[in-house]
Amino acid sequence: MASEAHEPITSQEYIQHHLTNLVCGKTESHGWTCDPHYSEEMGFWAFHVDSLGWSIFLGILFIGLFRWGLPKLASASEAPTGLQNFIEMCVEFVNENVQSIFTSAKNNLIGPMALTVLVWVFLMNLMDLIPVDYLPELAKGVGLEYFKVVPTTDPNITLGMALAVFILIIFYSIKIKGLKGFLAELTLHPFGKYLMPVNLVLEGVNLIAKPISLGLRLFGNLYAGEMIFILIALMLTFSSISVGLLGVGLHLIWALFHILILALQAFIFMVLTIVYLAMAHETQDH
Repeated sequence: MASEAHEPITSQEYIQHHLTNLVCGKTESHGWTCDPHYSEEMGFWAFHVDSLGWSIFLGILFIGLFRWGLPKLASASEAPTGLQNFIEMCVEFVNENVQSIFTSAKNNLIGPMALTVLVWVFLMNLMDLIPVDYLPELAKGVGLEYFKVVPTTDPNITLGMALAVFILIIFYSIKIKGLKGFLAELTLHPFGKYLMPVNLVLEGVNLIAKPISLGLRLFGNLYAGEMIFILIALMLTFSSISVGLLGVGLHLIWALFHILILALQAFIFMVLTIVYLAMAHETQDH
C-alpha cells in the first residue's frame, strides 16, 4: 500500500517550526524527552540543546582559530598570514576600545573578556546568514524535527551572557568599593541619606536594567532579522515566478544589510560590557 501523502505545511506552521528550539528535559508523563511540545511540563530545567550546542561549538571554533594563529605571531622570520593579520586586527581594535573606556583602573581580565565577547557574539550572529532551511533540513535527516541554528535568537543565551556580565559587575563593585561602599552607592545616591528607600529603588532598577537591556537588545535585533529571513523564504514557496524572483532579490539585499547589523550588535555588546565594568571600578563620594 502506498504511504499516505503528507499535508502541505501552512505559512503559520512554517514560521512556528523555524522559531521552535530543540528542547530536552524530564517530564512526569514521558520521562526524559526532546519534544518541544512538553517544554512547559519540563519546567525550569528545559534545555535548548540546539542553542547550547551551537554556542559551545562556536566558542571552541573561536578558541581554536585564535590558538592556531597566535603561536605564529612570535615568528618574525615569516610573513604573517591572513589569519594572523585578522587576529592582530581584532586584538588592536579591542585594546583601543578598552583603553578609551576603561581608564579608572587596571584589570587584566577586561581585554581578553572583551575580545571573547566581540568574536564569540559575532560568530553566533553570523549563523543568521545561513539560509533558514539548510541546516534544519539536514537535521531532519538524522531525526531532529526542530533545530535552530542562531544562538543569539534565543533569549536564554543572550540573557545568560548578560547575567555573567552582571555577576562580574557585582563582584568588582564590592571588591573595589567594599561592601559598605557598594551599599552606600545604592542607598545614598542621588537624593542623599534622607531618601534612602527612594534611592534604593532607583539605583536597584538601574542596576538590574543593565543585564536585562544588554541581553534583550541583542536578542531583539537578531530575532527580528531571523524573522525577516523566514518571511523572505516564504516568498520562495509561492508558485508565481515573479514573486520567487523578488524573494531571491530581497534575500540578497537583506543579507548584505544584515552583515552590518551582525557586526554592530557584537560591537555594542562588547562596548556596553566594558562600560558597565568600568562603572563598577569607579568610586563615588557621597
